[in-house]
Amino acid sequence: MKKTLKTIFLTALFMLSVAGPAVTIATPTQVSAAGVNCEKTFLGIPPWYRGLTEVKTNPQTKADECAIVDPAGLTNGIQSFITIIVLNVIQIGLTVVGIIAFFFMLYGGFQFLTGGSNPSQIENARKSILNAAIGLVISFGAVAIVNLVFGVLKP
Repeated sequence: MKKTLKTIFLTALFMLSVAGPAVTIATPTQVSAAGVNCEKTFLGIPPWYRGLTEVKTNPQTKADECAIVDPAGLTNGIQSFITIIVLNVIQIGLTVVGIIAFFFMLYGGFQFLTGGSNPSQIENARKSILNAAIGLVISFGAVAIVNLVFGVLKP
């Protein structure tokens, strides 16, 4: 039994330390057909200028570049421009709140696992997980509402 557990542990350690990075490096990256992605996200966090970019070709280098659109070209002008930026900032904040709630769930789970026979620590862990889950649901709902409003206001 002990030898089997040791073999499983060493196999998992090998997969995580050697095989995982090798597969990650060997996996080819996907290239967009359009060539330029002006609105890349990082950990699900959108850029503040989402919905305000267009691809233009630089006449000197003949390469596609991203540029922020002129507010006068939007449906309601500067009002739409500012509204889109405000909605993007709200979504950035809500996404960060969701990420923080996720880490609080992990922390509560760690507390729960290490609580042992201490009932107060287990109760604190349950409260932490429950509060984080409620915050996560509220954050996802708010992001959905912001995306709905953004979809309606997008020019």
